[in-house]
Amino acid sequence: MRAYLLAHPEVMREVSQKLDDKDAADEVAAHRRAEATLPAVRAALEHDPADFAANPKGRITVTEFYDYRCPHCDNIAPKVMALIQTHPDVRFVFKEMPIFGPVSEHAAQAAWAVKNAGGNYLGLYQALMAAHALDDATIDRIALAHGARPADLAPGSAGAVKAQIARNTRLFNQLDLGGTPAFIIGNQIISGEDMGSLTAAVARAEAERA
Repeated sequence: MRAYLLAHPEVMREVSQKLDDKDAADEVAAHRRAEATLPAVRAALEHDPADFAANPKGRITVTEFYDYRCPHCDNIAPKVMALIQTHPDVRFVFKEMPIFGPVSEHAAQAAWAVKNAGGNYLGLYQALMAAHALDDATIDRIALAHGARPADLAPGSAGAVKAQIARNTRLFNQLDLGGTPAFIIGNQIISGEDMGSLTAAVARAEAERA
């Protein structure tokens, strides 16, 4: 067998291509299964009162799962803000999905604390995404500057946000999202920094509602 493969290396290329094709087909099939699940989880995706929603009266809903320490989430955050500001008809739901450990979980708690206090959630989102190298002290400083109450940042106050994260994690896994950022609009899932697909989906939704 070894001698044959050495004499016919093109076979290895063919096998590698077949494996790549199978992986791609499996990914497409998983994506379609996840999108077929969306109608059953619509309310949990779009109307969990623990989540912050920008443009709350918008007729088109976009949901994002994200982590403040995810570099791809950092990169796309300014474009997310631009979408919110230029499309007031887009109701944008922020789903805390801390996948990078305890510091990310503390950032999610800080976001909950700002929302709970009626503070400037979008300002916090922008500041945390821009900070890049986050630690607990930096997170607390930014949260307090955007309206959080100190008591809500204490470890003993994390119960509510842990329940929120648990709900978000179940949805994240149910939809087999795999990573952040992940966007949902209608019955479409858009993964990663694919802002082009997201803006196109928003445009289609706006045209359908015109």
